[in-house]
Amino acid sequence: MSIFNWLLLAGSAAVLIGLSLYSMRMAGDKDEAGFLVANNSLGPFVAAATLIATGYSGFVFIGSPGVAYQYGSLELFSNSFYTPAFLMATLFFANYLRRKASSFGSQTMPEYIAHSHSGGATGRWLQGVVAIIILMLLGVFLISQIKAIGLLVANWLDVTPTTGAFLITLLVIGYTMFGGLRAVAWTDAAMAIGMVFGSCVIAYVVFVQIGAGELVAKLDAIDPKLANPSTGAPYGDSPASALLLLPYAFLWATALPFMSVRFLAIKKDVRMAHVGIWVAVLGILLNFTPLAGLYAKAYYPGLADPDNAMPTFLEHGVGPVMSSFITLFILFAMKSTANSLMHTVSTALSYDLRLALGWRRGFTATMTFNRLMVCIVGICGFIGMAYMPPVMILWLGILGNGTLMASLFGVTLCATFWQGNGAGAFASIAAGFAVSGYLLLGTDLGWVQGPLYGCLASAACYFGVTWATRRSPSPAAQRA
Repeated sequence: MSIFNWLLLAGSAAVLIGLSLYSMRMAGDKDEAGFLVANNSLGPFVAAATLIATGYSGFVFIGSPGVAYQYGSLELFSNSFYTPAFLMATLFFANYLRRKASSFGSQTMPEYIAHSHSGGATGRWLQGVVAIIILMLLGVFLISQIKAIGLLVANWLDVTPTTGAFLITLLVIGYTMFGGLRAVAWTDAAMAIGMVFGSCVIAYVVFVQIGAGELVAKLDAIDPKLANPSTGAPYGDSPASALLLLPYAFLWATALPFMSVRFLAIKKDVRMAHVGIWVAVLGILLNFTPLAGLYAKAYYPGLADPDNAMPTFLEHGVGPVMSSFITLFILFAMKSTANSLMHTVSTALSYDLRLALGWRRGFTATMTFNRLMVCIVGICGFIGMAYMPPVMILWLGILGNGTLMASLFGVTLCATFWQGNGAGAFASIAAGFAVSGYLLLGTDLGWVQGPLYGCLASAACYFGVTWATRRSPSPAAQRA
């Protein structure tokens, strides 16, 4: 099976690299718009698939089963909120963002934030600050994705987790650096199909081969609270805390640059309702993955690491050939997010920081420099994974994603309804970053509650500081 798995990996790698090279040819080797926003060429299915594949990533296939293994069936309920959240983001936010960014000529989210709040030197400072925060926090999330990849690939290819992570990191660097966002979107669309198949197989094993009744009985024998949770752990004290994932996931899709940049890449004549239909279909079919964690808890309750729940399901719940294919599809899920993170972080380096510093010509303005930054970001992510202390993958992802979401909440979502100024933008970014980071690192508050409180702080500072610093028109201006 190890040889078979290597052949599967080699075949999928050839397809992904081929798509990347073809997308590079379609965009043009020197077209930076193709690298950054895919020349605004994404149709409904590809746009929905890249959004879902990126959102339903390693945390859904490795982290979410791990949470279900550790805390019980509440994860099935909480995981289901991502689909309506992504659907609402697509229907009620994407079109506004696409039109406004197009009017500014913005090709990245930091550039969009800078253009919508200020111009000149203040705008460059704002673009640079947002880019630096993206580097820090999405770098943390990238590390969690690479760790998840290493855990999955280790048993599949019969290598160490570090070796597996290194091989897949090189592959993701390869197809991301050549084709940019177009390659990311096209490869995500291919990978989303495999992800849906893997999720449906998990549902078939649990509901048809085993039966939900038998699974619940085995969970009750271990601990009745696994099938009937009395708390909302790890999201809060009450089971109702899981409801917080709905606003959390909505903010994820709208405030996180590696998600919202996809809205900038959709064709101008595409109706968002058509994208939303595909988002709903793909999202619903991907909501079965926590069942793998409950299966592992019921039959193998002694795992030392909850994040091994999915590998345990694949080893014992399905046959070896099916296990190989599902592992490949799960690997697709993690790669779909890893390539998005590499693309977003590298463009923050190669494009946003460059513009913030006023470097508009020379080597830093070439596609070679963009691709070099993808390579550097990927290698740094792997090195960070190798020296990372042991933590749960899902928590590490929330630390990076949640804090970034809180930092950018004011300047993205709040700015949709009420336009602030540069001072309000800086204040909201600082407040969201500080509050969410402190609550996640320094308290025992629920995982999603810290970022949500950070969003509230970001909004309060966005409105308050803007109101306090916005100058009233002079009497002469008022008369004019």
